[in-house]
Amino acid sequence: MTKAEPLDAPLPNKGVTSSNEARTAFHSSWKVVIIGGGFGGLRAAQHLKSDLVDVTLVDRRNYHLFQPLLYQVATGSLSPGEIAAPLRGVLGGQKNTRVLLGTVVDVDPQSKRVFLEDGAILPYDSLIVAAGSKTCYFGHNEWQEWAPGLKSVEEAISIRHKILYAFEVAERISDPAQRRAWLTFVIVGAGPTGVEVAGAIGEIARQTFKNDFRSIHPEEAEIILLDGAPRVLVDFPEDLAEKATRSLAKLGVKVKCGSIAQHMDKDGLMIESSGQTHSIAAKTVIWAGGITPSPLGKILATRTNAETDKGGRLKVRPDLSVPNYPDIYVIGDLASASDEHGRPLPGLAQVAMQGGTYAAKAILRKVRGQPALPSFRYFDKGSLAVIGRAVAVADVFGTHISGFPAWLIWAFVHLMYLINFQSRLLVFTQWAIQYLTFSRGTRLITGIAPTDFNFNQELSELRIKVGLKSEPTSAQPETPGTFSHEPAPTKETA
Repeated sequence: MTKAEPLDAPLPNKGVTSSNEARTAFHSSWKVVIIGGGFGGLRAAQHLKSDLVDVTLVDRRNYHLFQPLLYQVATGSLSPGEIAAPLRGVLGGQKNTRVLLGTVVDVDPQSKRVFLEDGAILPYDSLIVAAGSKTCYFGHNEWQEWAPGLKSVEEAISIRHKILYAFEVAERISDPAQRRAWLTFVIVGAGPTGVEVAGAIGEIARQTFKNDFRSIHPEEAEIILLDGAPRVLVDFPEDLAEKATRSLAKLGVKVKCGSIAQHMDKDGLMIESSGQTHSIAAKTVIWAGGITPSPLGKILATRTNAETDKGGRLKVRPDLSVPNYPDIYVIGDLASASDEHGRPLPGLAQVAMQGGTYAAKAILRKVRGQPALPSFRYFDKGSLAVIGRAVAVADVFGTHISGFPAWLIWAFVHLMYLINFQSRLLVFTQWAIQYLTFSRGTRLITGIAPTDFNFNQELSELRIKVGLKSEPTSAQPETPGTFSHEPAPTKETA
């Protein structure tokens, strides 16, 4: 199938009519294809370690990413390699499992085949779709250029660039308005990711950079956390959300709830709050406003005539299979499933992991001819969010915990869920150093961003304006918007 074909076009046969024929021709084992190597897909693959099945895991990345700690890559605490693990390395000991690097573009549920972008076709007997989600800009995809999300390593590195670069530019320019814009950081979305990013930037400004600059006071940076909801951490108990708000305030974070972004460009954004529109001049905007299912979800829904919820997730049966297609399981962010009380399950790593385990066990029971498993039941272990150094909130089995005890729980849980021992050791070491010294070990500015300040252009314009052939020295008067080499005034004289 080419990209130009409509979704309702018949799929090519390519000489394979069914997975049963493929199994007879090539191998007698039950063929399982897993789309996605995230929390759900990897957990399913690990639980399918059996001679009864041949497993093929397909992902467009060659690594598993521990997304709950991705914000620490974005804020310079960790490097990408410390929270990611090669899928081949993780699954190398499973001889019944192979890993393929590729992008899935279509699924034919009638002939049981998966189509890759490069033309490869994978037959299956059972299919687990764990394609995950991507950042959602609610119809304003053009905002992605100015406000990167936090779903990939590339986005995390881009955010790290923007945060660190902003302080560097502010150090060099003297115009107060421009300097203020570069020292204003706006995070859109006050869920756990937004709260964690805002708190981390507050720590960078107040602690990490405390003694590093001469022309600015980093602690005077303005950090704004926006959300259309009435409070932060709307899915957490209200008392924990209030404690998180107070902890953010101590780090210099201003919380503006009931505020909705209306427009965004390289100079900042427009927000609507209480029926009024306001502009915020900010060179660094970070998007933590929501996610949407992978585009594969729409394709699968079309091929199977499955119903989707208003967010685009496929409505699955109690056993996580697609209606009328018992050999296709959908798990994680792509699935719209409910608990025993009819409440929709959240898009959390725990839901995906438990779904992956369930789907794997269901397939093995089917292959062995055993009775089917009872309906999937999500075991809610609670919710965690970290605000800063030794400060977090936790709802653990209905018990509300905050402060240092919650932070210890958060640290322990995240360390244990990292895929391999090497990552746990590296992350623990980095956290210990940061806890004792406030230092962040990955303060590297790499690449470029659309909002970068063009130093060469600004210098050229300045030289033309004042008729100089070289950059002004500290003895010459500065023009607004030019570069400052003077130390920042002390607190006593500011």
